[in-house]
Amino acid sequence: MPEMRFTVRWPDGTVEGCYSPSLVIKDYFTPGESYPLADFLGKSREALTIASQRVEARYGFPCSRAMGQLARIEAAARNFSSLSNARVAVEAFDE
Repeated sequence: MPEMRFTVRWPDGTVEGCYSPSLVIKDYFTPGESYPLADFLGKSREALTIASQRVEARYGFPCSRAMGQLARIEAAARNFSSLSNARVAVEAFDE
């Protein structure tokens, strides 16, 4: 399966490299765009769950790295949940 990395910038300016075992991320995000925090979380959950399911369909087990990435995204997002206009920018894809 083609895996990819994508770079996000959190509302405080912190840049984080993220992982997906599938190119499905490209269906949910566009490099150079920013997303309201809740929207970013929803899209991340959906895309990384689909990515993990694709691994499971092919190899017989879900992708723990995808679920770990989702857990890291959710943990980081909690730091900004009190900000009314928090946005997360997707800066780049690296295939």
